[in-house]
Amino acid sequence: MDWQTQIQNEFEMAEQARARGNEGQARVCARRAVGIAAREYFAQRGQALRAPSAYDLLKLLAEDPLLPADLQQAAVYLTLRVNEEFKLPVDVDLLAEARKLCSGLSSENK
Repeated sequence: MDWQTQIQNEFEMAEQARARGNEGQARVCARRAVGIAAREYFAQRGQALRAPSAYDLLKLLAEDPLLPADLQQAAVYLTLRVNEEFKLPVDVDLLAEARKLCSGLSSENK
Protein backbone atom coordinates (compact mmCIF):
# COMPACT_ATOMS: atom_id res chain seq x y z
CA MET A 1 0.00 0.00 0.00
CA ASP A 2 1.43 3.40 -0.96
CA TRP A 3 1.79 6.25 1.53
CA GLN A 4 -1.09 8.30 0.08
CA THR A 5 -3.48 5.37 0.54
CA GLN A 6 -2.21 4.86 4.08
CA ILE A 7 -2.93 8.53 4.85
CA GLN A 8 -6.41 8.27 3.36
CA ASN A 9 -7.10 5.14 5.43
CA GLU A 10 -6.02 6.91 8.63
CA PHE A 11 -8.35 9.84 7.89
CA GLU A 12 -11.23 7.46 7.19
CA MET A 13 -10.61 5.74 10.54
CA ALA A 14 -10.40 9.18 12.20
CA GLU A 15 -13.76 10.22 10.77
CA GLN A 16 -15.32 6.92 11.87
CA ALA A 17 -13.92 7.36 15.38
CA ARG A 18 -15.26 10.91 15.54
CA ALA A 19 -18.68 9.73 14.36
CA ARG A 20 -18.69 7.22 17.24
CA GLY A 21 -17.83 10.03 19.66
CA ASN A 22 -14.29 8.78 20.21
CA GLU A 23 -12.34 12.00 19.73
CA GLY A 24 -9.24 10.50 21.35
CA GLN A 25 -9.01 7.78 18.70
CA ALA A 26 -9.68 10.38 16.00
CA ARG A 27 -6.67 12.38 17.28
CA VAL A 28 -4.48 9.27 17.21
CA CYS A 29 -5.46 8.51 13.61
CA ALA A 30 -4.90 12.15 12.58
CA ARG A 31 -1.43 12.10 14.12
CA ARG A 32 -0.60 8.81 12.39
CA ALA A 33 -1.71 10.27 9.05
CA VAL A 34 0.61 13.23 9.52
CA GLY A 35 3.38 10.88 10.61
CA ILE A 36 3.10 9.04 7.29
CA ALA A 37 3.15 12.33 5.35
CA ALA A 38 6.08 13.61 7.44
CA ARG A 39 8.16 10.49 6.76
CA GLU A 40 7.64 11.03 3.03
CA TYR A 41 8.40 14.77 3.38
CA PHE A 42 11.69 14.10 5.17
CA ALA A 43 12.59 11.21 2.84
CA GLN A 44 12.15 13.49 -0.19
CA ARG A 45 14.69 15.82 1.42
CA GLY A 46 17.14 13.01 2.02
CA GLN A 47 16.84 13.25 5.79
CA ALA A 48 17.45 9.91 7.45
CA LEU A 49 15.11 9.27 10.35
CA ARG A 50 15.68 6.62 12.97
CA ALA A 51 12.05 5.43 13.06
CA PRO A 52 10.70 8.21 15.27
CA SER A 53 7.07 8.09 16.29
CA ALA A 54 4.42 10.25 14.64
CA TYR A 55 4.61 12.48 17.72
CA ASP A 56 8.38 12.88 17.26
CA LEU A 57 7.86 13.71 13.59
CA LEU A 58 5.27 16.34 14.53
CA LYS A 59 7.79 17.95 16.87
CA LEU A 60 10.35 18.03 14.03
CA LEU A 61 7.78 19.62 11.71
CA ALA A 62 6.88 22.24 14.31
CA GLU A 63 10.54 23.31 14.36
CA ASP A 64 11.22 23.00 10.61
CA PRO A 65 12.27 26.45 9.36
CA LEU A 66 11.51 25.43 5.77
CA LEU A 67 7.80 24.99 6.49
CA PRO A 68 5.37 27.91 6.31
CA ALA A 69 4.25 29.21 9.70
CA ASP A 70 0.69 27.89 9.33
CA LEU A 71 1.98 24.35 8.81
CA GLN A 72 4.34 24.66 11.76
CA GLN A 73 1.37 25.81 13.87
CA ALA A 74 -0.72 22.86 12.70
CA ALA A 75 2.08 20.56 13.88
CA VAL A 76 2.11 22.35 17.25
CA TYR A 77 -1.65 21.86 17.61
CA LEU A 78 -1.25 18.16 16.92
CA THR A 79 1.29 17.82 19.74
CA LEU A 80 -0.93 19.43 22.37
CA ARG A 81 -1.87 17.31 25.34
CA VAL A 82 -5.40 17.04 26.61
CA ASN A 83 -6.33 18.18 30.12
CA GLU A 84 -7.94 16.14 32.91
CA GLU A 85 -11.30 16.33 31.12
CA PHE A 86 -9.66 15.00 27.93
CA LYS A 87 -10.10 18.37 26.22
CA LEU A 88 -7.52 20.34 24.30
CA PRO A 89 -6.36 23.64 25.79
CA VAL A 90 -7.42 25.43 22.57
CA ASP A 91 -10.49 25.20 20.37
CA VAL A 92 -9.11 23.59 17.23
CA ASP A 93 -10.23 20.79 14.93
CA LEU A 94 -7.25 18.46 14.85
CA LEU A 95 -8.59 16.51 11.89
CA ALA A 96 -8.77 19.70 9.84
CA GLU A 97 -5.29 20.72 11.01
CA ALA A 98 -3.93 17.27 10.13
CA ARG A 99 -5.49 17.43 6.66
CA LYS A 100 -4.01 20.89 6.11
CA LEU A 101 -0.60 19.69 7.24
CA CYS A 102 -0.68 16.55 5.06
CA SER A 103 -1.74 18.60 2.06
CA GLY A 104 0.93 21.21 2.74
CA LEU A 105 3.66 18.60 3.13
CA SER A 106 2.62 17.04 -0.15
CA SER A 107 2.80 20.46 -1.85
CA GLU A 108 6.23 21.11 -0.31
CA ASN A 109 7.48 17.86 -1.89
CA LYS A 110 6.60 19.00 -5.41
